Amino acid sequence: MLSYADRIKSMRETKLRHTLEKRTQNGYTDLDDFGTVPLPEGYEVMPLYTSENGSFYGCADMAENYCRLLDAHPAYVDPMEMLCGRWRDMLVNYRGDIHYMPDWMKKNQKLRDFVAGGEVTAQWSKRWDEKRFPYDELKPLQKLYNISTGIDGDAHFACDYSIGFELGFGGFLEKIEKYRALNPGKDEFYDAEKKCVEAMIRFIDRHIEKITELLSSETRPEIIDSLEKMRETCINIRTGAPKTFREVCQWTAFFNCFARIYTRDGAGFQLDTLLLPYYEADVKAGILDDETAKFLIANLLLIDPHYYQLSGVDENDRDLTNHLSWLILDAADMLDVSCNLTVRVHENCDPDFLRHAVEILFRRKNGFPRFCCDRTLCEGYMKNGVDKKTARQRIAVGCNWMCVPGREFPMNDTVKINIAKVLEQALGELRSDSEPSLEKLFALYEKHLTRAVEVTAAGVNLHLDHIAEVTPELVMNLMFKGSIEKGEDASRCAELYTVGCDGAGLAVVADSLAAIETRIEKEHIVTWEQLFRALDDDFADERVRAIMRSAPRYCAGGNEADRWARTLTDSFVRIVRAQSMPKGRMLVPGWFSWARSIEYGRAVGATPNGRRAGEPISHGANPNPGFRRDGAVTAQSNGIASVQPGFGNTAPLQLEFDPKLGADEGGIDAVCALIRGHFERGGTLININVLDRDTLLEANRDPSLHPDLVVRVTGFTAYFASLSPEFRQLVVDRFLEGM
Repeated sequence: MLSYADRIKSMRETKLRHTLEKRTQNGYTDLDDFGTVPLPEGYEVMPLYTSENGSFYGCADMAENYCRLLDAHPAYVDPMEMLCGRWRDMLVNYRGDIHYMPDWMKKNQKLRDFVAGGEVTAQWSKRWDEKRFPYDELKPLQKLYNISTGIDGDAHFACDYSIGFELGFGGFLEKIEKYRALNPGKDEFYDAEKKCVEAMIRFIDRHIEKITELLSSETRPEIIDSLEKMRETCINIRTGAPKTFREVCQWTAFFNCFARIYTRDGAGFQLDTLLLPYYEADVKAGILDDETAKFLIANLLLIDPHYYQLSGVDENDRDLTNHLSWLILDAADMLDVSCNLTVRVHENCDPDFLRHAVEILFRRKNGFPRFCCDRTLCEGYMKNGVDKKTARQRIAVGCNWMCVPGREFPMNDTVKINIAKVLEQALGELRSDSEPSLEKLFALYEKHLTRAVEVTAAGVNLHLDHIAEVTPELVMNLMFKGSIEKGEDASRCAELYTVGCDGAGLAVVADSLAAIETRIEKEHIVTWEQLFRALDDDFADERVRAIMRSAPRYCAGGNEADRWARTLTDSFVRIVRAQSMPKGRMLVPGWFSWARSIEYGRAVGATPNGRRAGEPISHGANPNPGFRRDGAVTAQSNGIASVQPGFGNTAPLQLEFDPKLGADEGGIDAVCALIRGHFERGGTLININVLDRDTLLEANRDPSLHPDLVVRVTGFTAYFASLSPEFRQLVVDRFLEGM
């Protein structure tokens, strides 16, 4: 008789096997560990390319190609699991973004011939319809300041799952027809939405057929019972709204696959509160016990690592932690794979729950859960003119970002300004001054930052004005308030447009300004002329490099670099917030680089802190590696807490460390204290990797020795062996010893 533990063991082994197969199929992947399974032999999709540049845009063409892709997906049913469904491929791959295109697609000669007449040309990289919505006038400054513009960014907002739970897929179809009748002239929109939902139902139908096929040859009684319940669940939710805990978990699993396939959306919801009524009703009815509930949740987390928030507090300061919150943590613990759960910490949160979360972080060493702070996020977001209830509803559903589900279109984590590149331009202009100074340099830096923010705002507005005509959010519209009701894309009917605008490279610039202040202006060890020469020849003179590198560094504690980091934050916030935006939109500052620190670094020459040309810039709000030898964890926490932008977006504390204290030796208490201390000082979000140093170094030398090692690379978790050597080294370089 197979137990749940036996089945979990089998599921983990399958997950690991799939991870290794995907690496062989796709090469290294410096992205989330998506819940994908490998593509089957002979898998093929031929999109309908309607644009002269070899792409496709708009409601009708996006719906057509989405349905082709969804219909090409074979059913996935593992008899060991209690829920079914997986996704394997996403529509964004076929829009020609080389960053997302997997190796199998690059090697697919038939597809290449079909798209580009035998070669992958520059036309292949056309996710944005530049013929209709050009922005050539913005490109020079976007390139000059190495800006991630947000133009063509997909998803990065959150839908309201409660809408889907209430309606189901059949209810979506009824709602589409109801509001079609009330909104004449919107047939293209409603036709596209209807076409997508019908493809979703066909996807479910294929799973029902697959389950029936498996049942015909299954002999194990417990698996027969499980498969029969799985089939019944799929039949019930193919058009009906979910009514039980099992059904709502399966419905969520399917919808997550549908959203991923369309625009790789990974934003989940407040998992413990939205599922609680279904759990309580089933327990009361005697059809659900806690072990089965945990197994179902483990299945859901395995199917796709969407970002879910646990705990938190409502507008009346009532703790939202409940019994299901504990079961979800235990389910993730039991599953022991990559996972994106965030625990929201607040003054009234259950201390035992927080401790339990840290225990799992210690025990599994898989980078989950992570932690966000209610007070700083809530109070900060209210500065944008929203009420407390709305601010509390804005939950953690992305790498570094929050969103009000179903109401906000924030473009979070798509817009970034590389301030190391901004500093480079300021230094270049300063060279023509006969009497250079740090004061003049900073004035030039702010002038260039203002230009960078202005051109960033122009790109954001272009995106918001036209993204509905390029990449309408046909899947997430289904659970976005007002979208179906008005026949409008989510990008056009949102209540809130608090658009995230992140700065990247904080430590590089702070350390550079501190090095100039101490070594040139205070100590007169290096001259401006020597600095400019060193930047030009990439620090060929090691003596000059050593002098600049040994200057005070951000997060070392109470020095010039820490002061400059706060000054840079104040400057960034002031300039971003001063930027005028139309139609109720506003830019909201944050510090975050996502996984682009290598990419951004390649665009920046040598910098005054001794960093050589092309080397990675600093990660998010983190200090540069090697900033301090002793007490580094506490010092880093203090430094990052002091540079929070303060308007509801984050500057995460990213930690990779070996606490040198076991769970029973005070390690858990120490990490709990670190979390609470960071949040009390103003921190917003903490990503922690509790790692064994020797294991990490060994896995970096030979990833095959630890194929199951999971790390939180940035906001997302990934299997260490699937990361490129460059990204593995970034994690190693960030590693800190002890508490």
